[in-house]
Amino acid sequence: MRMAEGGMASEEYRTFLQQPSGNMDDSGFFSIQVISNALSVWGLELILFNSREYQSLMINPINEKAFICNYKEHWFTIRKLGQQWFNLNSLLTGPELISDTYLALFLAQLQQEGYSIFVIRGNLPECEAEQILGIMRVQQQQRPRLIGEDEAQTSAGRSAARSQTEMGFGVEDEVVDEDEELKRALALSRQDIDVEDEEADLRRAIQLSMQGAVMSNKSTDCEVENVKSGSQQAGSAGGPRESQNEMLTAEELRKKRQAYFDRQQQQAQCNIPQQADTKSTGSVNTGSKEDQQPKPSQ
Repeated sequence: MRMAEGGMASEEYRTFLQQPSGNMDDSGFFSIQVISNALSVWGLELILFNSREYQSLMINPINEKAFICNYKEHWFTIRKLGQQWFNLNSLLTGPELISDTYLALFLAQLQQEGYSIFVIRGNLPECEAEQILGIMRVQQQQRPRLIGEDEAQTSAGRSAARSQTEMGFGVEDEVVDEDEELKRALALSRQDIDVEDEEADLRRAIQLSMQGAVMSNKSTDCEVENVKSGSQQAGSAGGPRESQNEMLTAEELRKKRQAYFDRQQQQAQCNIPQQADTKSTGSVNTGSKEDQQPKPSQ
């Protein structure tokens, strides 16, 4: 309205309309000048909280009625309703109860975060919330959260659950792979055991066959030694036999034994007819003797 006083058709007014306003925007932001002028309508005054003027008064924050806080383009109110303080930040899901002991710490924390804090001086207009809270006090069971925090946690939980599920599938795949590898290892170990058993059986069979060969060689050696001793005895009785005293092979020994047995059988067969002739002769002689005996006289 003040710019239009110079004429709405003036170039300065048209330039002013084309430029963005420094006192407000479409998001609902207002400058401190606009808010100060709006509060003055209600007879309220803004005082900078950390100014020398206010700090010199040494006023306890719990004795004030309201504070407004600004950071960049965001404003919110801390107000006393009844006998309790509330954080009325529009970024929260609801009003946040602030105790009297925590109020000074909360304001100091906001200052460290870069907020500009202003004290509201004057008589605030009455409201229904202040009338109700003047009668009864509020007990807050759960503190409000930032808007969108639940959605962020929900999405984070979903992503975590999805990742856990994927990890679960991955672990199951790994377990299945480990089971298959274990089965293969057991099968290979069994094959190795079978091969070892077969090799052990083969070694035992070879050892037994070698023991049998050794035993046969020992028996053959014993027979050879017996033959040698017999030949030596025969040589001492009937003269030396150098050709028979030499070491005989097993095959020659077998042949000699077979020839010896054959001679024994032939001699036994020759003795059988002689014994038969002797018996028949004896029986004839016996009959003639009986004939030669004198017969008794009649």
